[in-house]
Amino acid sequence: MQKDQKKVVVAFSGGLDTSFTVMYLAKEMGYEVYAACADTGGFTPEQLAANEANAYKLGAKQYVTLDVKEEYYQRSIRYMVFGNVLRCGTYPISVSSERIFQAAAIARYAKEIGADAIAHGSTGAGNDQVRFDMTFAVMYPGVEIITLTRDKALSRQEEVDYLNAHGFKADFAKLKYSYNIGLWGTSICGGEILDSREGLPEEAYLKPVTKSGSEKVQLTFEKGELKAVNGVAYSPVAAIQALEKQLEGYGLGRDIHVGDTIIGIKGRVGFEAAAPMLILAAHKYLEKFTLSKWQQYWKEQIGNWYGMFLHESQYLEPVMRDMEAMLESSQRNVSGTVLLTVGPKWYECTGVDSPNDLVKSPFGEYGEMQKGWTAEDAKGFIRVLETPLRVYYNRHPEEL
Repeated sequence: MQKDQKKVVVAFSGGLDTSFTVMYLAKEMGYEVYAACADTGGFTPEQLAANEANAYKLGAKQYVTLDVKEEYYQRSIRYMVFGNVLRCGTYPISVSSERIFQAAAIARYAKEIGADAIAHGSTGAGNDQVRFDMTFAVMYPGVEIITLTRDKALSRQEEVDYLNAHGFKADFAKLKYSYNIGLWGTSICGGEILDSREGLPEEAYLKPVTKSGSEKVQLTFEKGELKAVNGVAYSPVAAIQALEKQLEGYGLGRDIHVGDTIIGIKGRVGFEAAAPMLILAAHKYLEKFTLSKWQQYWKEQIGNWYGMFLHESQYLEPVMRDMEAMLESSQRNVSGTVLLTVGPKWYECTGVDSPNDLVKSPFGEYGEMQKGWTAEDAKGFIRVLETPLRVYYNRHPEEL
């Protein structure tokens, strides 16, 4: 390295934008380039090996894979499950929730090696630029942030032409759809997504429907965390992966999310997230049996805010730690096994086996027999409950 040569860490995915960024920074701007791939569950071992080989071909001095899966689960996914987080009641915040933890891992690595700058491949038209820039700026104050694709308003063809002209050949053909794959689901952009009148056809999904019939699934939770699938114990990350594997072929967890982006425009994204959607449905179902009505009510409010802040790049806002504390406390009795049935494009929760089942009560069985009060007690309760209404309509009988 030259004495005055600056170090830059590139958040490297192996895609077109970050491949261009590595080569351009090394060849045209004279940086010593460190390519870092933050893996939150979206890469196979073969893809990571290809990323490493390509990074060196592009001119990187060093390549590193940062395994962020466990951190992503412990610091984000578990709280999204506790809060039953679905953006706009639809989207499990699949890939957007990963970006903060990818950015945090990159920032830590850059600080560790004393990098002068961090670069990423986001365009100026999406949410990810906000998540990367904000996280880098907060976690590594003063670091220079380089975004060639955004700042130079580069087209895909310009980037491909540059790479080809400098001897790097790869299949960067623009596909009809673009995919972001992660531990908590896969997002799908492009194609019919760009037309509000259209939905996604079967061929847009990476996991086609190949199974018929139905099968039973059992998900066991301990204090709100998934710990076993069909009676087999796993670590939480491995449990998600095992369930996703089992559900392949059923076409579950598919939908199109429409919502407001951080930058102010409306956005549309398709997704398939079989395991996340099943886990969230089962967890919420278990909570109906194990939480009080007001625990459920207030937890839903906090879960909605938590998901919104996570999506809006506010993970580092201190109030998130306070919300996490409430969500975790709410899970102390959320233990048991949820029984489900799944089939092609459908699933249902059919039952719960929990030591904390509040439906099993010595005070009575709903619609059958009261044991905790007498008939006279019930009539008195109803009389008191109706009093505010009797007061109001005594004054305003014309409204009845």
